[in-house]
Amino acid sequence: MPLRITTWNVNGIRNPFGYQPWSSNRTFGAMFDILDADIIVMQELKIQRKDLQDDMVIVPGWDCFFSLPKHKKGYSGVAIYTKESVCAPIRAEEGILGVLCPPGSSTAYRDSPSEATIGGYPSLEQTENFKTDSLSLDSEGRCVVLEFPAFVLFGVYSPANSNGLRDDFRYAFLSALDIRVRNLERSGKRVIIAGDLNVLRAEIDSAHAEETLRKGVLNHEEFISTPNRRIFNQLLEDGEVIGERDKDREEPVLWDICRGFHPTRKGMYTQWEQKINARPGNFGSRIDFILCSRDMKSWFLSADIQEGLMGSDHCPVYADLHDKIMLGDNVIDCQDIMNPVGTFLYGTRVISPSTREPLLLSGKRLPEFDTTKRRSIKDMFQKNSKFSPLSSDENTTTGIEMSDSNWNASLKNVAKHYKRKRSVKLMVEGNSKSRLSYTASRPGDQKSLEDFFSRRVNKTARKPLVQPVLTNKFTTLCDSVIASELCSKDFHYTNPDEYGIPSTTKPEMSNPFNLSIDHAISNTRSTAHGSTEKPSSSFLEQDVSLAGHAQSSFSWSNLLRKPAPPRCQGHHEPCIMLATKKSGVNCGRRFWICARPVGPSGIRESGSEWRCSAFLWASDWK
Repeated sequence: MPLRITTWNVNGIRNPFGYQPWSSNRTFGAMFDILDADIIVMQELKIQRKDLQDDMVIVPGWDCFFSLPKHKKGYSGVAIYTKESVCAPIRAEEGILGVLCPPGSSTAYRDSPSEATIGGYPSLEQTENFKTDSLSLDSEGRCVVLEFPAFVLFGVYSPANSNGLRDDFRYAFLSALDIRVRNLERSGKRVIIAGDLNVLRAEIDSAHAEETLRKGVLNHEEFISTPNRRIFNQLLEDGEVIGERDKDREEPVLWDICRGFHPTRKGMYTQWEQKINARPGNFGSRIDFILCSRDMKSWFLSADIQEGLMGSDHCPVYADLHDKIMLGDNVIDCQDIMNPVGTFLYGTRVISPSTREPLLLSGKRLPEFDTTKRRSIKDMFQKNSKFSPLSSDENTTTGIEMSDSNWNASLKNVAKHYKRKRSVKLMVEGNSKSRLSYTASRPGDQKSLEDFFSRRVNKTARKPLVQPVLTNKFTTLCDSVIASELCSKDFHYTNPDEYGIPSTTKPEMSNPFNLSIDHAISNTRSTAHGSTEKPSSSFLEQDVSLAGHAQSSFSWSNLLRKPAPPRCQGHHEPCIMLATKKSGVNCGRRFWICARPVGPSGIRESGSEWRCSAFLWASDWK
């Protein structure tokens, strides 16, 4: 069976569980089974180290490696999950530049012995022109690096375009990735990059880019020559570069696997903007990639996107490796070089994965998830015979003699093991010996938890509380107003028998009428039909007060109610409200537009099923 590598920006590690098919079985094991992958690279986890939980880390049959932001909360984050029965890395690191330290060490990766590191770290001369601190680049949880005997895998989440606010950081990150990959290639190691790179190769990879070029906002050369796109295209085979190539980037080193299998396919997008509901009309962009060294092209069987799998504003992208690959002049089983030497031989496992110690960066080595050092909560409630002063069940009705020296310890153990289960009676006999005896509580003497929370009832005889009759003034209100007022949180029906209230007791001020909705409406209608029963004067005053309160509340609710949204001209459907993000005088200003998704063309259409041309500033809608 081919080995599959899948990359997916999940937009929050638990975000997919809100969608089908993931919501049916909300476990990571079930998710991985549906993805049917052996290596899964996730980006934009949006968690910190303290937010990790058991089900994220301890996934049966899987190992995991995390790079999480050190300071920012709910931001970025990358994880790589590897299926233990298929593959196992020999080294694992966090970050691109190697300036971070391995767990439990104060020595950075780049300063560690060469035999213990992956290598290829950018030198000081190669990074001297960066306008961003090296530690900052590696501290945002954007890269996990795993080394297998076959290749080095980078799980990457590149910074997005933030309206020019972080251009220097983004340029430095892509430059560092380019330098690290080229350094590894020079050292003779193959490389695979999988992740959300937040950069486009060409116009074919973006519906928005085609629209921009059509409108004349940018021409082709300007689009291709943007700094980040220029670095990216120089890294790739068949990447378009305008003018001469940069120094030390004379040759491409990576191959775009998905585009290589589908060179002319349009609409092969992996990300869609959620705010404009662009996915149904496939108005998106391709910014998620799986790239490999050029000499690995023959290793891959297929690659594609999985646009039908929901769960994020991105879709998964996968690439399948052949079972047998050409390595030089030899044909080798893929699993032989995807595990430590000697684990597989001719495609057959020789060494069990359970005998191998997890790597330092593995999630299984985190102290809070290390199963070899932590106890299950069930262990706290299991009886341990060596702590129990009882030797058999037959001693439950007889005393147990104990020495004075063990009295305190035994007493604590007894209290621990029999708390809430048995009534303990201590009897001291003599000065040299003590005797402890206890008897099991009888079922009839113990109250249930329901009895503990039940209200006390006065068993004395009571007469039912006389319900007042509503006046004609109150009946002038419509039944809907009565229902809305009496069902509000300020009115609760009180049963006098439940609380032991005598018939002469006045109702509490928080509920001055003590009326149920059925009783109120029935009395209202009976009075309207000419009932001759006259209520007392006190209740007449209360009815007037209630009527005024209902009218006031009804008026305020109409006044404070949000106005109904306008309807679009094309479909006569309620519009949705958005806010402008583009810098300028209207930045932050809200507006109404058609609620339908954007069509494949990306423009507003008239007389079609896609978004129409409806537009209205929120300030102009009354």
